[in-house]
Amino acid sequence: MWEIYLVFVVLLLILTVLPKVPSSYWIFRVADFGKIQINHFAIITFIVGFLFYKNNFWWYSQTLLLLIIIYHSITLIKYTRYYPVKRIETSTQSASNTLKIISANIYQFNTEFHRFVDLIKKNDPDVFLTMESNKDWEKALVVLENEYPHHHKVALENTYGMHFYSKIRLENAKTHFFVADDIPSIEAHLRTEDGFEFVFFGIHPPPPSPTEEKTSKERDGDLLSVAKRIKEIKKPVIVVGDFNNVAWSKSSVLFRKISHLIDPRVGKAFISTFHAKYRLLRFPIDLMFHSEHIFIKELKTLEKFGSDHLPVFCEFFIDHLNDRQKEKIEKADSEEKAEANEMIEEGKNEEGERDAVTED
Repeated sequence: MWEIYLVFVVLLLILTVLPKVPSSYWIFRVADFGKIQINHFAIITFIVGFLFYKNNFWWYSQTLLLLIIIYHSITLIKYTRYYPVKRIETSTQSASNTLKIISANIYQFNTEFHRFVDLIKKNDPDVFLTMESNKDWEKALVVLENEYPHHHKVALENTYGMHFYSKIRLENAKTHFFVADDIPSIEAHLRTEDGFEFVFFGIHPPPPSPTEEKTSKERDGDLLSVAKRIKEIKKPVIVVGDFNNVAWSKSSVLFRKISHLIDPRVGKAFISTFHAKYRLLRFPIDLMFHSEHIFIKELKTLEKFGSDHLPVFCEFFIDHLNDRQKEKIEKADSEEKAEANEMIEEGKNEEGERDAVTED
């Protein structure tokens, strides 16, 4: 048992150190996703370790585990209600009516179309976004078009299709292909009935993994291209989607600083979404960021509907005269801006390994 304990200590140390290596290769990036689970295993190993006192080396291993726990906890506590933040959930007289959004990676080969349609009808969002949606999903969602007359569709068969539907007036919409011609992002300019304008961004960059992209270059380049585009927009902005990233990763932090957006999970919750079937192995990779004049009232996951992701539900309002969130904005320095530009170029130059995916 002592040997097994030492194996866990070494493994936890390796998983903690890997993300600090400045490489975009997937093996160095995936440990970022499991920070919550790594910390839980470190705590369990630390507690169980008290049963295995054997020699003086035990003190070193237990101290190392304690340092690992502290290291991860310093980051993770920011995404819990124990982290002190100014909570602003009530609107003022200058605010818009509340708006609701659903963002869902539907899993392209999920054929339980009715479950997702029922979920939309039940929760009645003003806007919803689907990712991995192809022509089959586009046909299945036609039944919602009477209630959602404004839409922008990018049907692809490579698991990167996207569909945007809105009850709110759509003034302009465009599809961006920032780093690759098969990885779309949707930019939609909306105007509410009470006269408020905002911009909705839907994104879904590819993940670094042994079965998909070998590096994070395309993902990071796509995210930071979106961040630079958002910085040019003078309206309130909300960005949602399957980021294939976690909020505490280096590229997510850089995304937030370049775009001047706010992470609504800070001081609230992880909002873990993937994998929908395995609660203990669930990561928060369907993210959301927003500008300072958008105020989040509620952010949560909804029930399963046959996909490998849980959908994300958000309720928010817009208030141009309220500057109480200004202090939450972090800005990139010149070194970080240069690094972001370099990562964008690397993403554009990376050769993707995606083929068109069709069901037999």
